[in-house]
Formats: sequence, C-alpha cells, structure tokens
Amino acid sequence: MKLLILGGTRFLGRHLVTAALSRNHEITLFNRGQHAPADDAQGASVETIHGDRSFDLDKLTGHRWDTVIDTCGYLPRTVKASAKTLAPFTGTYVFVSSVSAYADFSAPGVDENAPLATLSGEQLDAANAIDASGQSSAVNYGKMYGGLKALCEQEIQNAFPHAHLIVRPGLIIGPYDYSDRFTYWVERVAAGGEVLAPAPPELGLQFIDARDLAEWIVRMVERPHSGVYNANAPAGNMTTASLLEEIKFTTDSDATFTWVSEEFLMQERVAAWSELPLWLPEEAAPHMRGFMFVNSDKAFAAGLTIRPLKETIADIFNWRGTLSSNEPLLAGLDREREKALLRKWHDQDRRT
Repeated sequence: MKLLILGGTRFLGRHLVTAALSRNHEITLFNRGQHAPADDAQGASVETIHGDRSFDLDKLTGHRWDTVIDTCGYLPRTVKASAKTLAPFTGTYVFVSSVSAYADFSAPGVDENAPLATLSGEQLDAANAIDASGQSSAVNYGKMYGGLKALCEQEIQNAFPHAHLIVRPGLIIGPYDYSDRFTYWVERVAAGGEVLAPAPPELGLQFIDARDLAEWIVRMVERPHSGVYNANAPAGNMTTASLLEEIKFTTDSDATFTWVSEEFLMQERVAAWSELPLWLPEEAAPHMRGFMFVNSDKAFAAGLTIRPLKETIADIFNWRGTLSSNEPLLAGLDREREKALLRKWHDQDRRT
C-alpha cells in the first residue's frame, strides 16, 4: 500500500513509519522538517515532502495514496483543508484523535457512542488565534483541546463519509514520548530513594504503548476498516501502585514509595499532570473519574493487542539512557521540590 503520513517524525508518527515499513508499505511523509525522521525512514520506501499543512497543501496534489494517516490535526480549519485537498487523491483518511473528545468522564465505561465535547464560537476563535507556527500539542489548547478534536473528526467524516477511521487513544506512552508524562515515573523510580507518590495507591490507570497503537492502525488500514474506535489498554488492569512496583522491579531500583494525600498535594499547589503526571485529583476533577476507565472493547475485537508493561518500561528506560544527561524532563517534580514536599509531609505526620 501507499501511505501518506502527516507528521511522521516525532512520537507516534515515527512508530507508524516503523510499523508500516515492517509490513512493506510505501510511505510519503509530509511535515515541516523540524525533526529528524527515524533511521529506518531513510530508505527508498520513504519519500518526504516538506511543507506546512496551513499553507503548502498544494504540494500534495497530483499524487495518489491508498490511505492518509493524520497524526497532527488540532484545528478544524486546517484538518478540513487537508481532507478537502486529499479527498481526490486518497482512499481512506485515518485521523488520530483523543478520548478527550468526549464530553463527560464522570462515570467509567465511556464508549464510542458517548456524547462529544463542544466549543462555543468564542472558544473556536480563541483556538484559531493561537500561534501554531511552533510545535503544537494538547498543551497549546488547554481545555479547548477535546472540543477541537471532536470538531476535527466531524470535518474528516464530512469529507470521507464512508472511508474514515477515527482513532481515540488515551495517554500514549513509549520511547520518543516528548511529553515525558509517563517517562518521568520510569526515570524517577529507577533513580531510587524515597519517591513521592500520589495517594490512593489503588487509583486506576490506563494508557497505550505508541508502538501497539501504530501497529494496530497499520493493520486496520490494510483491511481496510472504517468507523470510530477507542484505543487504550483494558480498563481496570492497572493501578498507580502496581505501575510503580513494576517500574521498580524492571529497573532493579531500591525505591520506596511515600503515599501523599490528595488534600496535602492540593494544599501545596502541586500541579496535576505537569508536576505529578498520571494524577487526577478527585476533589478538583470529579467529572474525570472515568477518564482512566474508557471502554476499548471495539478495538480489541478488531485486533488491538497490548504488549507486557515491563517491555514498555524497559524500552523507555533504555531509550532515555541514550539521551544527553543535560536533556531535562518536561514533566514531573523537580527533585528539590519533591524533597521539600516529603519533609513537610513527614513533619505534618509527626505533629499528628
């Protein structure tokens, strides 16, 4: 098959390239050339067209592909333009969306039929006004992110009514993750010592390795499939405690875990996700109680498979070992901040 990947050089995109090449597909990458592609993307089976999807879509006209995979669509107007331009030249449009497109996570079990998030006209105007010339991510758009993804999906469905594959993953983890949200925990636990962990230990977690997601998407376009699919690990199989213990075992760490209450963390203004990734405080976000319990049964019925967690942890740990020690993590507690919080937590315990 001939595949066009919008993006293809950072996280999920580079894993899509690897997965597609392993199955002997021909690939064209369309991106701004700001990041080096994976080593295996240097061969004759990969063509690169450099351009910005906001201005240079004309560079894609006249080519033909079986499928386009869009890994970097955030704004409905740019996704609409991409879909309209590519409709005459490709068979199926795959859009990597997000479970954040759903309107409500107050209960577990959200499936593909749940209501989607919406945006006001003012919010859409505000999103369009954000400078997208740099590196875009969910962080750029904040609370508007989910509604934007839902609107992007609508544009794909309008342009490809019978040949669209909408994929809604949750937290994507693995090597080359530029957010460092999961990577923080691998590095911190591997470093050993006393680790501040957000209580309760039994808090449920859910995520997917980017390579499992990429390999499944490639298999899906080979058949091909159409429709909307949540793509995540099974709900209810992982807790914060079991994750940290698995990291400790896999990295042969001497870490110990001090479980700090939600009340204390909120009192100390610890930022969920940015300072303590994977932590969703119930008091501050009761509407998110089901965020880590999304139903992905439809994807599993369509062949999604999940590798052992220890494999993901080991590969992240090894990948980080290849990077410069001067390359700081973009998420997680600063070590001095963590020590200060732990001292205060123990002092509070002693007083009571």
